[in-house]
Amino acid sequence: MAATDQPLSAPSLNVGAAAPGRSNLAKQQRLWGWIFLSPWIIGFAAFTAIPILASFIFTFTNFSLNTGEPITFAGLDNWLRLLSDPIAHQTLGVTIKFALIAVPVGIVVPLGLAAMLNAKSLWGKRIWRPLFYLPYMVPAISGIFIWQSFLNGNTGWLNRMLRGIGIVDPPNWLQDEGFILGAFMLMGLWGVGNAMLTMLATMQGVPTELYEAADVDGAGPARKFRSITLPMISPVIFYNLVLSVIGLMQYFVVPYVITRGTGNPNNSAYFFNMFLYKTAFTNFNMGYGSTLAWFLFLIALGLTIILFSTSRRWVYYASGDS
Repeated sequence: MAATDQPLSAPSLNVGAAAPGRSNLAKQQRLWGWIFLSPWIIGFAAFTAIPILASFIFTFTNFSLNTGEPITFAGLDNWLRLLSDPIAHQTLGVTIKFALIAVPVGIVVPLGLAAMLNAKSLWGKRIWRPLFYLPYMVPAISGIFIWQSFLNGNTGWLNRMLRGIGIVDPPNWLQDEGFILGAFMLMGLWGVGNAMLTMLATMQGVPTELYEAADVDGAGPARKFRSITLPMISPVIFYNLVLSVIGLMQYFVVPYVITRGTGNPNNSAYFFNMFLYKTAFTNFNMGYGSTLAWFLFLIALGLTIILFSTSRRWVYYASGDS
């Protein structure tokens, strides 16, 4: 019986048969993904995106809840009013003045605390670290009331201590226009624990080989801190700097509670956000209030863009990009 040589054919793979199943599964996964995302999307649209768009439209209208009159188109009237409003200029000046002091101090103090807690010779690190961080966990209103009592001109503990060391007439911190911004800054320093912790964690991640090489070259502690530590932790410094600038553009709770919304003494604590709040939610002038809000947003956006554009010159990244 003669055997016939026939080529063996490989079994055919029906690729197209499985494709519809995979396609249906992918469609189901996408569908369920959108279903699970829908609460966030609806919430973002209803409570963030639409209000932002509405507030921008209000800047071009005469929208006032006080008068009960219908909303009318006002063009650039609100923006022109902002440019000539002396109260807006004064409150913006108070905000900028406070920011010029608070931002550098808010970076230098946690940086110094982080450097101190990172020192090998410091005793009781496990005690000092949580003690410096714990005030950050105190609710804002509770912390304000604590400081209000501490800085009271007559009964506060700070003035009692100052009188105890011979200062007969200490300042009335919260009633003197020359000291109230300093009092606010002191309150802010009470909560630098978060910035300190991020800087400390970054310092502990700096490669020890760099310090060992610096020791071989005879570099002292100050030179090592300036040439090694600061460049290596510059991304975290930049991060805290951006957050500080944005946060100060939103500074409201402390001066509002301390001054009960008045900004006294002599409007020295009347911040821009307080003026915005009073315009929109006390006088119910939503058109002009929206203009103030967008103006503040544009300032914060501009400062953030400037910080990012200048960061290339001084922020160091391990990947080599700066």
